[in-house]
Amino acid sequence: MADMMQSLHGHKTAEPRHWRRIMVLAEGVCSAIPLMLLLLLLFTLAFAASARADNSTVCTGHNLLPQMEAEQPKLYQSIVDQAAKVENGRTIFWKIEKPGIKPSYLLGTMHVTDPRVLAMPKGAEAAFQQTDTIIVESDEILDDKKAAAALLAHPDLTMFTDGSTLTSHLTPQQAEELDAGLKKRGLSLSAVNKMKPWIISSFVSLPACELARKAKGADFLDKRLAENAAKDGKKVVGLETFAEQLQAMNDLPLKFHLTSLIETLQLGDRMSDIMETMTDLYLKGDVGMIMPMLEAVDPDKGADKENGYAAFEKRIVLDRNRIMAERAAPDLAKGNVFMAVGAMHLPGPDGVVALLEKQGFKLTPL
Repeated sequence: MADMMQSLHGHKTAEPRHWRRIMVLAEGVCSAIPLMLLLLLLFTLAFAASARADNSTVCTGHNLLPQMEAEQPKLYQSIVDQAAKVENGRTIFWKIEKPGIKPSYLLGTMHVTDPRVLAMPKGAEAAFQQTDTIIVESDEILDDKKAAAALLAHPDLTMFTDGSTLTSHLTPQQAEELDAGLKKRGLSLSAVNKMKPWIISSFVSLPACELARKAKGADFLDKRLAENAAKDGKKVVGLETFAEQLQAMNDLPLKFHLTSLIETLQLGDRMSDIMETMTDLYLKGDVGMIMPMLEAVDPDKGADKENGYAAFEKRIVLDRNRIMAERAAPDLAKGNVFMAVGAMHLPGPDGVVALLEKQGFKLTPL
């Protein structure tokens, strides 16, 4: 797989297990933690954002899977076969039913401004219009001041408040790699040295086209849905607070975040290909294919626990799946709800779809 990645990009890439770590974190940032949480801290990166965006909203990334299918058909087929076994992993749009109440709907989202994502799958717009309650991960996305207050109230979740810095947690060689990687992105290490590493990772993992759209005021799908619902006088319900989402990311091992940040910087603009691959899978509804794909490029599965993958899955995905399903249940029990949460929370035996079914709801893929 490493040889294939090298041929795709013309030069040596990170080791396979590094790709999986980076892609997992990128997915976590884009599909688990809304980027609106970062507004106050990212002002220090504004100049770099302007430089990287170059006013171009056209994405240049390429889906990595077609070439894998052509050059390594057995590996590709193994990914397809594994994905087929993922429970509830073949669609992002569901109908929720229970006797005696109006049907509700569940949409898996990506927290990006990509116009293809904003378009939503067939039938989703009509479902959204006809429902009277909208559920999103956090209703605080409707109020920038509230978002800012959430960050200011918990500085220890976004900044080092114990006197340490990014570099104090790194070896001299790692610090040098971090400094070099940040400079290539137009960032000063001294300006971000007090920030928690996942804050910076969430910025540098974004392709230039996404930064450009955000710079021009584009909203990600969940925020657009919440804003449109509020304008129409619909009830908007949030399942989590920003503080809870910040805590979930902060609970992951610091080593995991630090290593992921450095490796993300090493990938540079190739993150565009990673994002495009995940976006294409999302648009096809094949969210169950994402993790098998990541595992295919990481034969060293025994290192999962040490490298933080297990902690990531439990804290960012599984724990939050349970919270989402439990807190959404009272409104879903009334019917006529449109629920939109990150797509990676839907599939699997412990995904939101399965958890809602255990509560007595009938979910049908659309």
